[in-house]
Amino acid sequence: MKKYIVFLVVVLLVGCKAKKDIATETEDLNTVSSKKIIDKHYSNTLNFTTLYIKATAKYSDVKQNQNVTTEIRIKKDEQILVSIRFLGITMAKALITPTSVSYYEKIKGTYYDGDFTSLSKWLGTDLNFEKVQNLLVGEALDNLKKGKYKESIVDQLYRLDDQKESNLKQSYYFDAEKFLLQKEQITQTAENVMIQVAYADHKTFEQGILPTSIAINTIQSKGKTDINLNYNSISFNEEISFPYSIPDGYKRVIIK
Repeated sequence: MKKYIVFLVVVLLVGCKAKKDIATETEDLNTVSSKKIIDKHYSNTLNFTTLYIKATAKYSDVKQNQNVTTEIRIKKDEQILVSIRFLGITMAKALITPTSVSYYEKIKGTYYDGDFTSLSKWLGTDLNFEKVQNLLVGEALDNLKKGKYKESIVDQLYRLDDQKESNLKQSYYFDAEKFLLQKEQITQTAENVMIQVAYADHKTFEQGILPTSIAINTIQSKGKTDINLNYNSISFNEEISFPYSIPDGYKRVIIK
């Protein structure tokens, strides 16, 4: 339960369901360079200062199924506050900034206060503030403009595969009309870990286009985990607060 709370609160980035894509080339789409795909993708970047989301989240793994409500507050590039509630009771909170991560969970009365370095090692995936923010607004996790990618066409989607020599393999899939991110797959081959994030139900706002359904599937040696996140209420550029304080008496978690 502890890692479930951490995963859901800190990034909503767990779970996994091994899914192989059938890499069938198609001639229905015109070949497009990786640079154009990347430029078109970033032309969709949301223009906002604050974002307030109320959502429902369904979590499942080999041991349990949970349905919770989630409140997400984002001050762009500065801070993210995530609150997890069950039956109206706040069960966990996390405050994330570019330099720090802090969370607490009520079930065991524990908290963590530190940075992304040790947390990334513990969760088994490299995290930072930008990736968490990108995940929540439907942008590619990594800054695609800083990498080198090979383009292809798979199942009527444009696909980019990271070309750097690394244990970490990344693939990104975009629709052919607006180049919105449809899904991304991250595989750590040595650790036999795969994470897929899929986006759906995009809605158009004055500030840009935002996916309102996120399916996160993960597979690792301990089994599979799925998270389905649905945005029910969305508002931009309102004055929002970021109330966060660790309750008295909670025990600090030391991650080694």
